[in-house]
Amino acid sequence: MGSLKLENIYKSFGATEVLKGIDLEVADGEFVIFVGPSGCGKSTLLRVVAGLEDATSGQVLIDGAPVDAVPPAKRGIAMVFQSYALYPHLNVRDNMGLGLKQAGRPRDEIKKRVAMASSMLGLEEYLDRRPAELSGGQRQRVAIGRAIVRNPKLFLFDEPLSNLDAALRVNTRLELAKLHRELEATMIYVTHDQVEAMTLADRIVILNAGRIEQIGTPMELYNKPANLFVAGFIGSPKMNFVEAEKLGESGAQTLGIRPEHISVDPGSGDWKGTVLHAEHLGADTILYLDTEKAGFVTVRLFGEHRFAPDDVLFATPQRESIHRFDADGQAIA
Repeated sequence: MGSLKLENIYKSFGATEVLKGIDLEVADGEFVIFVGPSGCGKSTLLRVVAGLEDATSGQVLIDGAPVDAVPPAKRGIAMVFQSYALYPHLNVRDNMGLGLKQAGRPRDEIKKRVAMASSMLGLEEYLDRRPAELSGGQRQRVAIGRAIVRNPKLFLFDEPLSNLDAALRVNTRLELAKLHRELEATMIYVTHDQVEAMTLADRIVILNAGRIEQIGTPMELYNKPANLFVAGFIGSPKMNFVEAEKLGESGAQTLGIRPEHISVDPGSGDWKGTVLHAEHLGADTILYLDTEKAGFVTVRLFGEHRFAPDDVLFATPQRESIHRFDADGQAIA
């Protein structure tokens, strides 16, 4: 389908520098997700790839060819936005095929591609309906179908699930994952939702303040975060951070321990604490402890545990699962 290479991309709006030297290579057929907090530059970076924004400096290459001077319509990309951007007066069939019609493609080709895309997305029975007659999830599938029929080199998704409710987000994530497998397409996807990133991506690009903090598979980022920012961003509930000197640890400034890597016992353990709040979620129990040594600590226990506020417990971290960070916030190997 298509590969992507970004070389030293900078982007400024006036005096505000939004992207600060982005280097990235995306292989043919890879599903890569840009994730980070609001204002980190992820959507701007996607728009630079699409040609909707010009980079201040640097180069964008698609399939090895520079495209910085190529308009969006000729870059071989298809983009799916947060808003569905469907034409209300056209039915599903015509919305999906409009781009091909405007490009002057033969009617039989348009019909064949729309049929293929609608079959993949389960839209066959809705082809004669207008957008107003569809649910939010169905409208988003139409928008995705409109991208599929173009047979692009790159699929670009800009927070496509943000307008959907929780159940539809899960279903649509499954559909996107299946779609990627079936099409073997190159997909670049922007989201602020780490769950989407962790469940969909081959690799995740974590952005912060216009820079790449780390690139890796979901489990690489989870198990080996490069710095405090990545460690705190990936994982829910968030990683616990404790000043190393509070625990008498030398050689590190900060220690990190994930909530699921801490056990609790009413009788004994490393950190004596009091339960401030308990969340009973069925499959999990989340405890928020105020401990004497480590301060505020979040613990994730698997299954149902009958702890309640004001219970006194002892928390013990798994020593082999502790992450160590230096004074600059970088991981210590």
